[in-house]
Formats: sequence, C-alpha cells, structure tokens
Amino acid sequence: MLRALETVERGSFDPGEVVDSVTLDLEARRKRRHTLEGVGGTHFLVDLPTVPSLKHGDGFRLESRAVIEISAACEALMEVRSSVSGDMARIAWHLGNRHLPVQFVDGGIRLRADHVIEAMLQKLGAEVRHVTFPFDPEGGAYGHGHTHGHSHHHD
Repeated sequence: MLRALETVERGSFDPGEVVDSVTLDLEARRKRRHTLEGVGGTHFLVDLPTVPSLKHGDGFRLESRAVIEISAACEALMEVRSSVSGDMARIAWHLGNRHLPVQFVDGGIRLRADHVIEAMLQKLGAEVRHVTFPFDPEGGAYGHGHTHGHSHHHD
C-alpha cells in the first residue's frame, strides 16, 4: 500500500505533483494514522510522526513524492454574529475559554453545531445561524490546530 509519511502546505507543491485528492472533515485532518481512498481511487496509508493540523489545500506527500491534495469537507456549523458593539469580543472570549475550534469569517465566527453552546451564545446575545461550509479553524497561538492537552500552568 502507498504511504504518506509527511504533509505539505498549500502552495508549497507543484500542481503537477498532485495525483489524487481526498475530502476530509476536521477530525480526519487531525489524525496521525489512518487509511484513505482518494476520489480517483488511490488507496494509501497516512503514517505521520505527529498529529497534523491540515488545512484546505494542503497535501499528503507519498513515498513516491506524489501529492494527494486535501479538501476540507462541508460540516454542520453555527455562524455567530452580533450587532451590538463589543459583544463579539466577549463571545470570542467565552468560546476560547472552552477551547473550541473556531473560524473567523467576515465579522462572524463559525464553529461546529452544538445545542449546548448555541444556548450559551444566545444568552450572551449572539445571533446564531446554522450553516454548512468547509470548516478550517484557526491554528492557535503557536501554530497548532488544536489546544487539547496543554497546560495553563506557567513557570
């Protein structure tokens, strides 16, 4: 079976190197090891040394040096907005305090649909709309796409 041992960032590979593509949701773009099948039928094993934070347009580099391009799958999301000045900063703080992956879009915030979080947002005065889009959240302050497992302890 073909193996992908590394990832490549969007724009860092030649389009001629692309031999297939895969469409993955956020969870699949954060898996270190799994088998996939491209839309063109290429079967391959992703076997990465660390957990990746892949974005739409990135790729898996196969051992043959060919690239499988990654597309972000459409997911059920909430789009959060507020017409009240200052509310978006407070809303963003509450979402960040819960370590939720978010994507900033033209004056709003997108995050995965969750009825508990939706109720909290509405109590904060947010306007919540359910949408379906590819989800490409922020990478975090240190370039990582997720924040699980870190410590708040400062030495």
